[in-house]
Amino acid sequence: MTRPLVEIPFVEPQTTRRDFLYVATAAVAAFGAVATLVPLVDQMNPDAGTLAAGAPIDIDLSKIEPGQQVVFRWRERPVFVTHRTPDILRNLQNPQLISELADPQSDELQQPPYARNWHRSVKPEFGFVIGICTHLGCIPMFYPLPNASSPAQGWLGGYFCPCHGSKYDLAGRVFSGVPAPYNLPVPPHHYVNDTLVRVGENPAGVSFDFGSIRQI
Repeated sequence: MTRPLVEIPFVEPQTTRRDFLYVATAAVAAFGAVATLVPLVDQMNPDAGTLAAGAPIDIDLSKIEPGQQVVFRWRERPVFVTHRTPDILRNLQNPQLISELADPQSDELQQPPYARNWHRSVKPEFGFVIGICTHLGCIPMFYPLPNASSPAQGWLGGYFCPCHGSKYDLAGRVFSGVPAPYNLPVPPHHYVNDTLVRVGENPAGVSFDFGSIRQI
């Protein structure tokens, strides 16, 4: 049984006693600036046992603005959901970016077969990745815009893990020469309708098992 997700107004970032994975966060980075927090989204009501068992979650994409990222939890893991703009989509196909990636064609089993494409999702406009660095399990930060020096020299936009410097693009593809060995995992997902996506469930006729991926 799936349950809807409810948006919660953001006041200011703060540390609470709740585990980070129970709280959804979103961030947008401005050119030359530090990432800024934007409205939070959280999943309501399902108990820990239900979530741990992998019950699918429904996400209303109509509430996610272009360029915005929100974070949900599925199987007690953060799922980064990004509404990718035309500029972001063009950048994902930029030859300079592709030349710096370790697995640009998603050859390693880190995604369902229907997400083994340049955008690593069912539809290019929306990305879904598990927000856990494949190095040591840290949470990468969202820096969507290119920047000459921040958070790293010659930044091309994507995710940066502050723990040990691993980098990913906005399709979750890992860069070469960083500690992380694999792309960020892509969870099973399919469109219920034009604006509703069910994460944790494959499209009809596909039996991909998320437990078969190479590494979380």
